Amino acid sequence: MSASQAARGATASGRPRDGNLISCTNLTKRFGSTAALDGASLDLAAGEVVAVMGPSGSGKSTLLHCAAGILVPDTGEVVFDAEQIGHMSDRRRSELRRTEFGFVFQFGRLVPELSCAENVSLPLRLSGVGRAEAARRADEWLQRLEVHEVGRSLPGEISGGQGQRVAVARALVTRPRVVFADEPTGALDSLNGERVMQLLTAAARDTAAAVVLVTHEPRVAAYADREVVVRDGKTRAS
Repeated sequence: MSASQAARGATASGRPRDGNLISCTNLTKRFGSTAALDGASLDLAAGEVVAVMGPSGSGKSTLLHCAAGILVPDTGEVVFDAEQIGHMSDRRRSELRRTEFGFVFQFGRLVPELSCAENVSLPLRLSGVGRAEAARRADEWLQRLEVHEVGRSLPGEISGGQGQRVAVARALVTRPRVVFADEPTGALDSLNGERVMQLLTAAARDTAAAVVLVTHEPRVAAYADREVVVRDGKTRAS
C-alpha cells in the first residue's frame, strides 16, 4: 500500500473507504464474444487523481467509458454522487457529460472547423452560456494552459502539444467535478507530455476536480495520488 493510500484510509483493493464521488462496482462489459470488463471496480473521491493502468486491450478505456456514462455496463453498478448512472435516461447522461464531466482524449478531438478559442467555449455555449461570456472564460483558460496565442488558429494550424493543451482547456472550462483523461499524452513527445500533465493536474487540483487518468506510462501515472491496474478486465490496486 502506498503512502497516499494509507493517508486516505484505502481498503485492500485500493479504494477509499468513504467519501466517494464515483463508485464502479463489479462491472462486466462484453463486445460480442470478448469480455472487456470482468468484475472491474473503481472508486474515486472528490479532488482525487487516480491513474488506471494496464496494457493495450486490458479494458482500462472501457472502464473509463462506463464510469463516465458513455457506455452502460452489462452488469454491475456505477454511482455518481449517490445517483446510479445506469438508471439515468440518455438525455440525463448527456447532460452529466456536458456539465459535470470533462474529457481529454489521446488525439484531442477538437472540432477542425472551429478556432481553438471556439473549441474551448463550445461546452459553455451548449450549456446556454452567452457568446461573450463563453469567449471570456475560454480566453482565461487558454491563458492558463499557456496557449493564448493560438486562440484564433484552427486545430490543423497548431502543434500536437498545443492542441492537447487546448483540449485540456475545453475539458476544464465548465469547471467539471470529474475529468476523464484517456491516454492524454499518448500522441506527444516526452517533453510536451510532461508539460500537459503538469498543467492538467495543477488546474484540476486548483478547481477541486477529480481526475480519472488512463495510461500505460509510469511517468504519467506518477502524477496521480494512487494507481489501479486493469488486466484481463479485472482491477487491482498497484
